[in-house]
Amino acid sequence: MKEKRLVIKSFHVNTVQSGDKTSLKDGVLTINKENLQTAGFAEFIDCVGVQIIEPYKHDLYVNTIVDIVPIATKALGTLGSGITHTLTGVYVLLTGSDTNGGQMNTFGASNGILKEKLKFGQAGSPKESDYIIHIDVTLKSETSYLRQAAYAIFQVADTLIQDIRETLKTKPGNMADEKHELQGAMYDNLLFPDEPCGTTGGLSIIDMNNMPIVLTPNEYRDGALRALT
Repeated sequence: MKEKRLVIKSFHVNTVQSGDKTSLKDGVLTINKENLQTAGFAEFIDCVGVQIIEPYKHDLYVNTIVDIVPIATKALGTLGSGITHTLTGVYVLLTGSDTNGGQMNTFGASNGILKEKLKFGQAGSPKESDYIIHIDVTLKSETSYLRQAAYAIFQVADTLIQDIRETLKTKPGNMADEKHELQGAMYDNLLFPDEPCGTTGGLSIIDMNNMPIVLTPNEYRDGALRALT
């Protein structure tokens, strides 16, 4: 199998502000909140609010946290290879409720004071020193239980994120603050050895051409997969 090369180039953001045009220059990310599009989602969405939360200012109420979204885009190639541009120093916080104040309980009803509901500095979470672009979506009360309505929250938020991505695509790669080159090297793993987590008798995933294999929960618990990575 041919190894795929992935290069991730990071651009650090020192300040986030709102303006008439989305741009990224000298560490300043300017977002145009008006570029968030709700067209096509009127059946589900009542309104959407966007605010910029500055570092360390997390003593504020938010509705249930639906997602924390990093901002990244393909500058070249497709997912898993080529070049990806990503922003550091800023994340998107997506929250949701309905017009009656009902929370998106499917996501765990994490409404409350942000600093009490979000663990900062963990993998996939912003640091306290990061900026947060907070997108708060309010669903119509009669639709909040629908799967399509929950999905609409992500779709609407992605219209604003995509606007930022389009700007990020245009940044010259030699201006990146960090560069990481990753190789898609594949190491062997064994399935169904004679003994739990053993080697003898195991089937190589390479020899099986990486075909999907279904394991039962008890097979997994009993060491049916021996990772050689």
